[in-house]
Amino acid sequence: MKHIFHTSLLLGLTLSNAACEVRFAHNDYFWGFWLVLATTLFFVYVSRTKKRLMESFIDPILLQRVLEGFSLNRQRLKNVLILIVLSLIILTLTEPKYGFEWEDVQRRGVDIVIALDVSDSMLVQDAESGGQLNRLERAKREIADLLVMLEGDRIALVAFAGTAFLECPLTLDYSAARMFLDNIDTDLIPVKGTALGEAITTSIKAFEGSRHASRAIILITDGEDHHGQAIKAAEDAATDGVHIFTIGIGRDEGAPIPNPDGGFRRDRKGELILSKLDERALQKIALATNGRYVRSVTGDVDLEEIYTSGIKATLEDQELGSKRRQHWENRFQWPLGLAILILMIEFIIPQRIRRRASRGQVA
Repeated sequence: MKHIFHTSLLLGLTLSNAACEVRFAHNDYFWGFWLVLATTLFFVYVSRTKKRLMESFIDPILLQRVLEGFSLNRQRLKNVLILIVLSLIILTLTEPKYGFEWEDVQRRGVDIVIALDVSDSMLVQDAESGGQLNRLERAKREIADLLVMLEGDRIALVAFAGTAFLECPLTLDYSAARMFLDNIDTDLIPVKGTALGEAITTSIKAFEGSRHASRAIILITDGEDHHGQAIKAAEDAATDGVHIFTIGIGRDEGAPIPNPDGGFRRDRKGELILSKLDERALQKIALATNGRYVRSVTGDVDLEEIYTSGIKATLEDQELGSKRRQHWENRFQWPLGLAILILMIEFIIPQRIRRRASRGQVA
């Protein structure tokens, strides 16, 4: 008994370790096994319904002659094989991977700092034609899409309003950058206003240790520069070899700034305070650093175009180190080949049993 227990324990540990070494590229397809359960219930329902109807409408003696040679066990076997084939197809769709090799991956790319305006004016809901998203939410979605497109580049996040703070230092961990991005909001910086110069200066400091030819700032804002230091900061960035790509969000006529308690902000005279975009200043910043200015119309930030045609096309990739990663082998061929084999076996299995003629029967 003890020997059997030890053998069972060893077998269980072996299977457990094998299962831990299996990876699946598309886990969502495992929901397909609900289809296998539904098909099983359907087969049971059809079998019982067929039997009940035949017993109701056919005489028992005649029914025995009709079902002569018919094998219920073979029919059940064919149904089971169909269910196994369906399960194997679902398993194939998950793209199982088993066994891996270690490989060294050299990481090359550029350093990108995204400076995002988080002033209260970014709460204006004119970032798309339907008016469902405000400017900040739209910009954050575009940045999240950019994180998916990055190819070995380091990314950093700077939030600014009346002052600027480095929220996420340069990193290759895009998941961590996404977490910092999700937490960025207009309540993050208590100092109101729009300090473009300080945003640029803080972004430049985030580049410490990177190469001069591999640095870019994406400046996303909807307001004017209230401190008047933007051009001076842009000139300092150009001296350090930093390219600034500016993105202006807003309309020519401006938009009222919403209050957290409802309504819109007003000045001492009771007139609405409008947030207006200073395109000329943003153009000068981009021009001074050999960057590019893009005007966002109804939330069309188009960071993909800036990244591919602007940053990656003009900046030189730098060596960002190497890392070892596991290269898993695709094994979807195994369940697919087994499914085809079982389907062929199911096809050649007859439902009726061929009976040999008795010796006294004339051929």
